[in-house]
Amino acid sequence: MTTTLTLKPKQVVKALLKSLPDRAQEVVIKRYGLGKDPKKMTLEAIGKTYGITRERVRQIENYAIQNIQRSKEYEAQAAAFKELEDMVKEMGTIIAEEDLLDAVSKDASTQNHIYFLLVLGRAFKWQKEDDHFKHRWHVDDATAKKVEDALKKLYKNLKDDDIIPESEMIDTFLNHIEGLNDQYRNDEILKRWLAISKKVGKNPLGEWGVAQSPNIRAKGVRDYAYLVIRKHGSPIHFREVAKQIEKMFDKKAHEATTHNELIKDPRFVLVGRGLYALSEWGYMSGVVKDVIKKILEKSGPLTRKEIIDKVLKERYVKENTILVNLQNPKYFKKDKENRYSPAA
Repeated sequence: MTTTLTLKPKQVVKALLKSLPDRAQEVVIKRYGLGKDPKKMTLEAIGKTYGITRERVRQIENYAIQNIQRSKEYEAQAAAFKELEDMVKEMGTIIAEEDLLDAVSKDASTQNHIYFLLVLGRAFKWQKEDDHFKHRWHVDDATAKKVEDALKKLYKNLKDDDIIPESEMIDTFLNHIEGLNDQYRNDEILKRWLAISKKVGKNPLGEWGVAQSPNIRAKGVRDYAYLVIRKHGSPIHFREVAKQIEKMFDKKAHEATTHNELIKDPRFVLVGRGLYALSEWGYMSGVVKDVIKKILEKSGPLTRKEIIDKVLKERYVKENTILVNLQNPKYFKKDKENRYSPAA
């Protein structure tokens, strides 16, 4: 989403900088990337340029900001600051810094000028990133606290392997926010608020969960394969899994590599020739003889037909494959009533 501002950030900043002495102007321009080169310089790098300490550069920067805020030029740009404040309010009053700047412009130089205006504006409060949240700006303390408290509650109630549809995540999050003004009960605003958190995140399929979970932050073929098979909802051939990884995530996935990764991961069960399902769906692990043995250990002696029916719910194999395994006296024995049980 891009937000259109009538204010011209570069023109506003140029007017504000006129209130500063030349050296202070230069320091601010270098520090915030307000010149032709949008790259921001560190305090130390600026200090080396002038042969002064980084602390002295910091003092000049602080002086410059305070001087601008007390100047006639600052008051003359009141409308520009008000427009910027109204924009932040419309976006939810609290927003992650990267989201705010991206909404205004994709141009790095323009973003730097907007950032500088946020630093100068008395209405804007910046909060540094921490373990829970990203860098963020807000214009209302009470709403910001409600949002952050709700995000912490939301994360606390999530399990590591949760994969939650976006609509459900928004509803759950909303239930954690106490006394929310109706104007903020908006999906776009709520998604922006969710994006403030470093603890919850969204996977490429638009599903939410714990940010560090492989279900959300997929990193390799195995994680992408899990999401593909889960979305498919039933056993799927490894060749199709590889195709879907490339189609859904734009990631290169060789068929052989995909097959090898599926074999190694306990999240997947081979249920037929090249067919894989998710272990969480309840499929038994192992080859056909292992499945037969587990069924018999759980159910007791069974007839041939009963065994075939139960195995076919676990594996996509031919009946003859099951019968061949049953005939092996090393693993199975038959009683007088033609019921089978494990040999040992």
